[in-house]
Amino acid sequence: MSLLSLFFTSLVLKAEAANDGMSLLERMKPPVDISTNGHLIDGLFYFTTWLILVYFILVCAGLFGFAYKYWNKKNPKATYLHGTSKKHVAIVAGIGAAVFITIDMQITRIANDDFVGVFAKWPDETKEEVLKVQVLAQQWAWNYRYAGKDGVFNTEDDVVTLNDLHLPTGKKIVFQVTSKDVIHSFFISNARQKVDAMPGRVSRMWVELTKAGKFEIACAEICGTYHYRMASKLTVHSPEDFKAWMEEAELKADQVNDKEDPTRYWGWKWQNAIAAATKN
Repeated sequence: MSLLSLFFTSLVLKAEAANDGMSLLERMKPPVDISTNGHLIDGLFYFTTWLILVYFILVCAGLFGFAYKYWNKKNPKATYLHGTSKKHVAIVAGIGAAVFITIDMQITRIANDDFVGVFAKWPDETKEEVLKVQVLAQQWAWNYRYAGKDGVFNTEDDVVTLNDLHLPTGKKIVFQVTSKDVIHSFFISNARQKVDAMPGRVSRMWVELTKAGKFEIACAEICGTYHYRMASKLTVHSPEDFKAWMEEAELKADQVNDKEDPTRYWGWKWQNAIAAATKN
């Protein structure tokens, strides 16, 4: 979940609304968080930024302070040091250790706690109701598949959409993602999460959304000439509205699906994430 890609994706998406009267500062803000766990990513980002800012100020103070202290008018005769004395080695080692402990180790601790305690706690599909979605990336589009009325993927009644993902609020959603050609990255910036889509491999990600509305999905991996075209619509519904949409989509699938078209059967057998982790 690259924060730089989150930032620049936000700028690109907001640049499309150039005539909406938004200020530059407003355009630089990250997209609104619509997930239960997105605040953890934001919190780590701001924590890291403030820590780095503190050390940047200290470095600048040292740089300009020593430049003034050893100004040639105050010290016309230069003093040459090799920095190999025990005192100098201890100072450098102390500064390095302080930076490592207060920045690197703190970031690692927080990230590990968030990953182990939240993001790696996969919903138990045998005990709770989750929405399952298969995602197939290709140059340069996103294909989505929902199991139909039979609850089984890659069958005749599946609901399949192109660049149009519909999700509900208040329910855990598990994605299984792969690619048809090259490496892509399935990025829901408003949920602060992404996962790589790789040929020959199924990646997994789960989210829980809290706010209904229309948002965007982007590819966060340079995937070819028309990478910039690889955008998808995300519509988040209330539970009632999503149920109505799914019922209509299932009815439409029964009417229009070409059961003889082999290209429609790009899905795969769903595997429980917890079972897969236990197996590995």
